[in-house]
Amino acid sequence: MKKITMLAASALLAAGTMASSVYAADFNLKFAHFWPSSSGVHAGFEAWAESLEEASAGRINVEFYPAQTLAKAPKSYDAVKNRIADITATVQGYSANRFPMTQVVELPGLASSAAQGSCVIQSLYDESLISGEYDDTHVLFLFTHGPGDIHTKDKAVKTPADLAGMKIRRPTTVVAEMLEGLGAQPVGMPAPNTYPSLQRGVIDGVAMPWEAMKIFRLNEQATYHTELGLYTLSFVVTMNKDIYNSMPDDLKAIVDAHSGKEWSAKQAVVFDDLDTLGREEAVNEGHHIITLEGGVNNPDWKPVLDTATNKYLDALEAEGKPARNVYDRAMELSKTCL
Repeated sequence: MKKITMLAASALLAAGTMASSVYAADFNLKFAHFWPSSSGVHAGFEAWAESLEEASAGRINVEFYPAQTLAKAPKSYDAVKNRIADITATVQGYSANRFPMTQVVELPGLASSAAQGSCVIQSLYDESLISGEYDDTHVLFLFTHGPGDIHTKDKAVKTPADLAGMKIRRPTTVVAEMLEGLGAQPVGMPAPNTYPSLQRGVIDGVAMPWEAMKIFRLNEQATYHTELGLYTLSFVVTMNKDIYNSMPDDLKAIVDAHSGKEWSAKQAVVFDDLDTLGREEAVNEGHHIITLEGGVNNPDWKPVLDTATNKYLDALEAEGKPARNVYDRAMELSKTCL
């Protein structure tokens, strides 16, 4: 009986200690995202949170909800807007037609690495060229992954003709248009759903970077890889606006110091390192890797991809959006962001 009582007391003491450490913070922020907690991407967000907590002397505490445990990937942005979550890292393209100017960075040929793409998208935001799309939340930083390629389960893809009729997972509608032009049948789904879909034959392949092939274990399912740098996906780390506005000026300043280009660049390093690891994994497993000469400028692929690019930009221009100005500036930035 005494032993049980002592154990119970120890448990209560531990619980009290944990509770006091949490409630000592002025702000307990719920950070939701869709990557696994074991992934390097999650570790990158943890590094950001630890730095924020340290800089605030514990007045800001960040609680993580990875792997869609608080909000499904397509609903993450709205979860922050509606204060289901306080912070999220998500894909803008998961909210179709909501961030069309931001998604200009998804077009082919803009970036050959996460570092380059992240510099481009953060610069576009800082120059107020795309910031108007985020008026309902408080943006912390934006970034991209590395080049998105085509990875298939049972068939090598060397030319667009090889994609004819193949069901390929696409991350966004922008990438879907490119895949349609190439003859594939794009299938929309968040990244965490791709493994079982490949396993069951729901899809024949995926459009993803090497990083995702490792994180979501897709190298176990897809053994043919076509490197062309088809697209670069954009992400945003953003915060509920009311939460940010309710903070005292000194804490706002600390949050501001954990925003913008510095943290965009740090997260890009995470993605570029994971791209290297994902590709090495496929090489070590003896997969078939096809690297297209010239990438998106390969003569077999370029006409279709140019058509898709112009179609996207023309559609936005028809809506009165300065899409070509943003695209031209993105192309200029891609040269200086190398």
